[in-house]
Amino acid sequence: MGFYEDDEMTPDERREYRRQRRIRNQVLAYVGLVVTLAAVTVGGIFLARFLSGRINEQKQKDEIEEQISQMEEEEEEVVVEQVEEEVVEYTEEDLLEEVVDSCIAAMTLEEKVAGLFFVTPEAITGVGTAVQAGEGTKEALEQYPVGGLIYFADNIQSESQITEMLANTMSYSKYPIFLGVDEEGGKVARLAEALDLENVGPMAQVGSGGDPGAAYNAMQTVASYLTKYGFNVDFAPVADILTNEDNTALGDRTFGGEESVVSSMVPSAVAGLEDSNITACLKHFPGLGEAGKDTHETQAVIEISPEELRARELKPFIAGIEGGARMIMVTHAAYPQITGDNTPATMSDVVITDILRNELGYNGVVITDAMNMGAITEYYGADEAAIKALRAGADMILMPEDFELAYEGVLAAVLEGTISEERINDSLARVYRIKYEDTVSVGEGTGSP
Repeated sequence: MGFYEDDEMTPDERREYRRQRRIRNQVLAYVGLVVTLAAVTVGGIFLARFLSGRINEQKQKDEIEEQISQMEEEEEEVVVEQVEEEVVEYTEEDLLEEVVDSCIAAMTLEEKVAGLFFVTPEAITGVGTAVQAGEGTKEALEQYPVGGLIYFADNIQSESQITEMLANTMSYSKYPIFLGVDEEGGKVARLAEALDLENVGPMAQVGSGGDPGAAYNAMQTVASYLTKYGFNVDFAPVADILTNEDNTALGDRTFGGEESVVSSMVPSAVAGLEDSNITACLKHFPGLGEAGKDTHETQAVIEISPEELRARELKPFIAGIEGGARMIMVTHAAYPQITGDNTPATMSDVVITDILRNELGYNGVVITDAMNMGAITEYYGADEAAIKALRAGADMILMPEDFELAYEGVLAAVLEGTISEERINDSLARVYRIKYEDTVSVGEGTGSP
């Protein structure tokens, strides 16, 4: 029980109460003094540390500024050289790869698969004969953003009509699109035939003079009107050597029957097109000159040895590749002495991957011949043929007999793992390198687009 002072306390009790009160006040005073001293001590420590930190900080700052000043004076030339070196290393090829990779990364799997097909406008629109590009074409390209469209004489009515049709088609496509035509000269000249343009004549006539410049001029003439109307791909020149006079499917479409003549003409013809930004497509790899039957109608089997193939048939294609051909069409003919069986070249990994890719080092676009030809339709379904061609190494499927069936078949094959998505991406990369090649550039000395 504690004490408290009142009137009833005895003198002794009052003295005891006052003594305890003095003791309590002294204790409180001591505690207050200790707390104050502790606060002062801690504050002093923090103040000392703060002042010391500021002094050290300023000292370090001064030292760093001095070091930077010395580095700037001593290494200015080195820094400039390093920056200049980095700028030089950034090339147009680097920028092109970035653009291509970005484009492919943004595509859905369905869009990627559609991008591997080169078809007629009728194949995606369902119309009988397409002569204009309106809402039907726009909706079709939204559903099937195909990689390319090929046109024939029936699609061409007048200069203004075909120009408007191609311009609209280009504007409706979500991704850059190939707009192609067979314009070889002679009897295969869709535009010259439909619009009554100057026909440069059959390539046999051009080759007979032995002047590669004539091949260049002929294809320059062709390229001038292809560019004018909006085309960007020509399925020409024919690089076959006509060694079988009974080969009516080729006839005067080739530059002749001499390997040396054809090999000199092909790169000049390629240059005539490519110099005007028309993608040339060599055909029909690995050489259709010996064929005794027309692949448009049925299977053609060419009995040629590997030695004969390399000594003769491949030479014009090698010359064309060295001349800058960015696209090569593979034939449906079979080469049993080369592949071991009667598999069409369009479905043979020996022809496409082993010979064209690996042996010849070709990294451009490989496209099949039209897959609606008898050499294919007699033996394979549209979906099976497309899958086999892609697995063999082809990048694009030209004109399958049934586009929707072929498209759905390839899509299912990717989803099931029969064809990997990486394989699809590789082909698309080759396609888009062509489509974007003329649209990217690196400013000289800037290192930026």
